[in-house]
Amino acid sequence: MSGIATSPATALRFRRPTLPRPRSEAKRTRIIEAAMYHFAEQGYHASRVGDIAAQLGIAKGSIFQHFGSKDGLFFEVYKKAVRSLPAYLEAPGKVRESGFFAVLRYWLVSTEHLLHEDWVPYRVSLLGNYGTDLTLKREINRFLMTEDPYGTVPFVRFGLQRGELRKDMDVEMIVSILDWMMERFQDALLTEELDPGLFRKQGELPEKKEARINQFLDVLRRAIGAGRRA
Repeated sequence: MSGIATSPATALRFRRPTLPRPRSEAKRTRIIEAAMYHFAEQGYHASRVGDIAAQLGIAKGSIFQHFGSKDGLFFEVYKKAVRSLPAYLEAPGKVRESGFFAVLRYWLVSTEHLLHEDWVPYRVSLLGNYGTDLTLKREINRFLMTEDPYGTVPFVRFGLQRGELRKDMDVEMIVSILDWMMERFQDALLTEELDPGLFRKQGELPEKKEARINQFLDVLRRAIGAGRRA
C-alpha cells in the first residue's frame, strides 16, 4: 500500500494546513470533536458537512477551509478515534505476564465492555474500515501502516521475545496476519449491536461467544504460534 501514488486531486482532498495558529487549531479541534459524534450517530454517507457546521454555528466553508472535503474531515476524525483506542500492550501487567495469547484473549473478552464505555471511537473506526470509499480507505490503510496506532509491531516483538511466535516467518507477515484477523473478528463481535447484518450472525449467548473466542485463538495459534499451547 505504501507504494500507491497519490494524485494531485487526492492530495488536494486531504490537504492539511501547515503550522496552524492557536486560535485556528482550537477551532479545528472543535470541528473534529463535533464531527466525530455526528459521523458516529449518522454514519459516513448520511453525514452532511452543512449539518456539522450548523451545529457549531460556523460557516460550512470554514470546515472545507480546514479539511478540504468531507473525506478530509472524516480522515482526521478517524485518526483521532483510533488513537484514543487502547494498544495491545496497554493490557494490565498481570495479563502481559501471562503472555501473547493471553493479551489477545483479554482484549477480545473486553471488547463488548469497552464498546459500552465509549462506543463513539469504535463506531468511527468501524465506519473507516467498512463504510467509506476506496480513496478514503487507501488513506486510512496508509495511516494504519505508518503510525501503527494499536502497537501491533511492538506487540509481535513481545511475542517473539517470549518464544510464543514462529521465528521462521517474517515479522511483517505476522503483523499483517494479526492485524487482518483481529480486525475482522473483533469487528464481528461488535457489529451485531452497531451494524446488524454486516457480519453473519452467530448468536450472543455468553458461552457461544466464549467458544468463538477460543476457536479463533486456536486458529491464530496454529497460524503464527511457535507451538500448540493450552
